[in-house]
Amino acid sequence: MKPYSERTPDTQYQDLLRKILKEGTRTISQQGTDAITLMGSGSMRFRMDNGFPIITERNMDPKVSDHLPVTVWQQAIGEICAFINGVRTVEGLESFGCHWWKFWGTPEKCAKRGLAPGDLGPGSYGAVFHDFPTSEGPSFNQFRHIVEQIIEEPQLRTHFVSPWVPQYIGRGKGKQQKVVVAPCHGWVHFRVIDNKLTLHMIQRSGDVPVGVPSNMVQYAALLMMVAHATNTIPYEYVHTISDAHIYVDQIPAVETMLAREPRRFPTVTMNKEKKNLFDFRKEDFTLSDYEPHPGIKGIPVAI
Repeated sequence: MKPYSERTPDTQYQDLLRKILKEGTRTISQQGTDAITLMGSGSMRFRMDNGFPIITERNMDPKVSDHLPVTVWQQAIGEICAFINGVRTVEGLESFGCHWWKFWGTPEKCAKRGLAPGDLGPGSYGAVFHDFPTSEGPSFNQFRHIVEQIIEEPQLRTHFVSPWVPQYIGRGKGKQQKVVVAPCHGWVHFRVIDNKLTLHMIQRSGDVPVGVPSNMVQYAALLMMVAHATNTIPYEYVHTISDAHIYVDQIPAVETMLAREPRRFPTVTMNKEKKNLFDFRKEDFTLSDYEPHPGIKGIPVAI
């Protein structure tokens, strides 16, 4: 990684916000708040030697408080660590340091889908990443397989993970959805070229002001973890969003972020004493050189 002073300020996140506002279409949403939506917005590409992709347009490392027991970027990493370990409950996610799922795993939302309170369902990220259903007997651990395959056959173009089980997602007459939130992210394609690992994450649906910054953090961290577990170099993180949107009540916050000058990405280091992908936790990551603009309180979240 380049020294902090030699890194180039990154404008890709701001460019995406501007593009959505300029080219997007106002649409109704399942959550009841209209959104400015842009399909096929393109890709953001983050070379890891230019810093770790935590946005600086607002503070992703606010002080911990009773309201926020773990800071935002750490919650994002805790969430992806939980998911790859098969966690599918609100309680399990909180044990990994991710506390925002309580708003979705309510008794009412779970009961609507035939699930116990706090159970995000067999179609949720943790269940599908770790226990993908098969017709041949035992479930399939996608990330264990991917690590093994990268080590054994690094040249392949088929290092791919999916969060989607169609029979658990579908809606309509006679169909019972078996997931509290249909997976929005997590289609992951790994590629090894000259022992350098690229992680390309394809996102079905992205709340760009609120959700996407956390997704950037967690998949860049996942790149670091998988690279370490496979003895490759964490080279580049590519982020593509199919349905990129800004909710109309988020526009004032977006305008504030767009008025701020871009700053250099910070440094994130990882505990390299651990070797097993499934052993990593949020505490294994340390943030430094982070100089963000002030936080923006109260950005609305569609639930």
